[in-house]
Amino acid sequence: MKLSKRLKQIESMVISDYTHIWDCCCDHGLLGSALLSRLAAPCIHFVDIVPELMKELEDKLQRFYPNSPSNWQTHCLDVAALPIGEHEGKHLVMIAGVGGDLIIQFVNAIHQSHFATNIDFLLCPVHHQFTLRRQLIELDFSLKNEVLVEENQRFYEILLVSSPTKTDDKQSKISPVGELIWQANTAEQSKTTANYLKKTLNHFQRMQRGNKADIQHIIDAYRSVVLFP
Repeated sequence: MKLSKRLKQIESMVISDYTHIWDCCCDHGLLGSALLSRLAAPCIHFVDIVPELMKELEDKLQRFYPNSPSNWQTHCLDVAALPIGEHEGKHLVMIAGVGGDLIIQFVNAIHQSHFATNIDFLLCPVHHQFTLRRQLIELDFSLKNEVLVEENQRFYEILLVSSPTKTDDKQSKISPVGELIWQANTAEQSKTTANYLKKTLNHFQRMQRGNKADIQHIIDAYRSVVLFP
């Protein structure tokens, strides 16, 4: 099945220097299958907590990838319990299609359980992006890449981040509101960034008027965003 614009963008951000790639909340496994097809890593792991989905996916993988040069495994379990410690090498954990609040729970659990392991996270929350970014900053994660995608009149921030490393390599800091996502190279992308900024500001201003919380600092942060070009 053809990948959606969002999944295609996520797939394109996966570079082939990982030993294990974990496609979490994988649903029908489209993203992981695309990576398996291009041999993106020696082993691709498909993870979802729904038994029926994983049984169906297992059958499909056995049918379409019986002799793949890359290994694959399916795991019917909570993403917070990934058995990363059982596998040596560099890991990429991909989590998309769920809220930023749930992604925070997963990332916190994985990071606490595997603090010394070399792990990158490729994250695409459907909401709570600001909260997720603040949590990643608190965990001292670094930014490798970030992209803004519009699909079916919805906007998605995609973040490729690294857990804290013990190396002296210079790491890019994560911005609470993003930096690279506001840099457009085409007229279409420029329109996307402008529309996303407007929609985001309107969202938080409505929340502020509803007196649900004091979020003026969030509004001020987005108001300070400068669009390029």
